[in-house]
Amino acid sequence: MTSSTHPIFGSTPIPRYVQLADLFRQRIAKGYWPPGTLVPSIEQLMEEFDVARVTVRQAIALLAEEGLLSPQRGRGTFVTEKSGTKRRLRVETTLEDLVEMYRGDKPDLSNITESIASPTLTDKDGKPAPKYFHMRRVHSRDGERYCVISIYIDHRVFRRAPARFRREVILPILTSLPGVVIARARQSLTISSADVETASLLGIPVNAPVAEVRRVLSAPDGTVIYLAEVTYRGDYIHLDMDLKP
Repeated sequence: MTSSTHPIFGSTPIPRYVQLADLFRQRIAKGYWPPGTLVPSIEQLMEEFDVARVTVRQAIALLAEEGLLSPQRGRGTFVTEKSGTKRRLRVETTLEDLVEMYRGDKPDLSNITESIASPTLTDKDGKPAPKYFHMRRVHSRDGERYCVISIYIDHRVFRRAPARFRREVILPILTSLPGVVIARARQSLTISSADVETASLLGIPVNAPVAEVRRVLSAPDGTVIYLAEVTYRGDYIHLDMDLKP
């Protein structure tokens, strides 16, 4: 191909095999290529996506490294059983449901940084606490990293259970502490793409789809006692809404 503009992939600087691998990954995640099935041949994929043989091979090799595809000499490439075991995280719309979803959840937590730092708050969020404890960490399950989260907790609340806050999922602790009253809770979700740092932390390609969730919990006097900025792998989020007729 002599033109730099591709009919499917355009002219972005992202390597074409990385973009192709992401398309394959989405087909697997959405069940178009179920676990155990034989994917189309290299020749068929070359024709469908208008790419060179080496591009298809590189994309398959990338997903083989992730454990999603299994190339077998003389038989073709198969979708592995691993692809069907991914746990999807529901995006809940009430605090009670959100806390219940996390109750008993025990992902592997890897703390990246801890510090005393203040979050950036808007007028809608509420008023700041005198001091915040800040943690940034990565959550993983079965060896697969699925989110990176930046957490700010009112220091007066944090010091009541510092060991638990460091090693457990935050919301069930926060809502069960005696005397801690949550009067207001807000959550927003934005679809975005992974930057270089996020891609490295989550083990996904740069510009892969991600979901950015921002949660704010406030006390009765309007003080923000908890703020979390979470970036999830795009294939780990499931949004299900009841629509009022």
